[in-house]
Amino acid sequence: MTRRTRILGVGSFVPDRIVTNDDMTQWMDTSDEWIRSRSGIEERHWVEPDNTTTSDLGLEAANKAMAASGITAADLDMILFATLSPDHEFPGTACFLQEKLGCPGIPAIEVRQQCSGFVYGMAQADMFIRGGMAETVLLVGAEIHSKGMDISDAGRDVSVLFGDGAGAVVLQATDVDDPDTQPHIYSSHLHADGTYAKELWVEGPSMTYAPNRYSGDWLERGAHWPKMNGKTVFKHAVTRMPEVATEALDANGFTVDDVDLWIFHQANMRINYFAAKQLGIDDDEKVFNTIQRFGNTTAATIPIGLDEALKAGKLEPGMLVCIAAFGAGFTWASSLVRW
Repeated sequence: MTRRTRILGVGSFVPDRIVTNDDMTQWMDTSDEWIRSRSGIEERHWVEPDNTTTSDLGLEAANKAMAASGITAADLDMILFATLSPDHEFPGTACFLQEKLGCPGIPAIEVRQQCSGFVYGMAQADMFIRGGMAETVLLVGAEIHSKGMDISDAGRDVSVLFGDGAGAVVLQATDVDDPDTQPHIYSSHLHADGTYAKELWVEGPSMTYAPNRYSGDWLERGAHWPKMNGKTVFKHAVTRMPEVATEALDANGFTVDDVDLWIFHQANMRINYFAAKQLGIDDDEKVFNTIQRFGNTTAATIPIGLDEALKAGKLEPGMLVCIAAFGAGFTWASSLVRW
C-alpha cells in the first residue's frame, strides 16, 4: 500500500445578497446582454457593505467541509488558506480563520496564487500529507471582491466579472493499493510566468514607492483598483489550462476520454468553452460550470464547483476528476483526483 491524500469532505458558502447583471446597470454603463455574451455570467453574490471579512466566509465553508467529513477543528493538523483578498495586509488570513476555528498551535499558511491558489494549496497539502508532516489538512479558498473593485464605468471590464464566496475541503492521509478505484490525489502540476505579472494586477499600495507606500498621484490614477489586459489573459488561459490538464493526464497514463468530470477555474465561460475544445472534450456534460450563478470567485471557484457538482449529482465516488486553473501572475495549475 502507498500513502496518499484523499478529499474527505467538501463545503461552500456564498453571501445571501444576489447582484444580477441588471443590478450592475445602476452603477455603470453596461447591460445584461453585454455581460452574458462576454463572460457567461448572469449573477453573482456579494457581501453586504459591512464588516464581513474573507475569513468569515472561509469559516462558513470550513465548518460545512468538516461536518461533511465527520471531523472537528480539534482533528486538524494544518490550515491552508488561499485568497487574494485577505482580511488585513498581515498577518495572513489563515491565522484569523484559525482563531475563529479555535485550534491554536497548528500551522496556518496563506497561499497567494490568485485564481490558481486552491490548486496550489492542494499540491502543498498533498506534499505535507505524503511526507508524513500531517494527517488531516483543512484547505480553504475564499474571496471578498466586492469591496475592492471600481464599481463605475472606469472599472466595469473587471468589476462585472467577480463575486464573493468561499469553498473548503478536508484532505486526509489514506493508504492506496488500487488507484483505479480508491479515492486519492494522483498528482498536481504547478507553473508560473512572472513576465505577465502586470497584465492582471493591483499596483498599490506598494512597498515599491518611496518615501511612502504610494506615489502622489496614486489615488488619482486608480492604482488601488484591479487592472486587466483581457485579450492577453484570454489568450494565455485557453492555452495554459489545456496544457496543464494534459500534463496531469500524461503523468498518470490517462487520456481525455478517461476523465469523468472536468472542474475548470470559473473566470469566463468562453475560456472554459475554448479550453474544452482544445482538449477535445466531446461531452459538454462532463464540464461542470458555476460561473453563471457566482461569477469569478478566484481561489474559491474550484471548491465551490466541487461542492455544487456533488449537490447536483454530477460528482460520484470512483469518478476520475481533472481540475485546472489559470490566473494572475500568470499562474496555472492542475490536479488529477480519484473521487
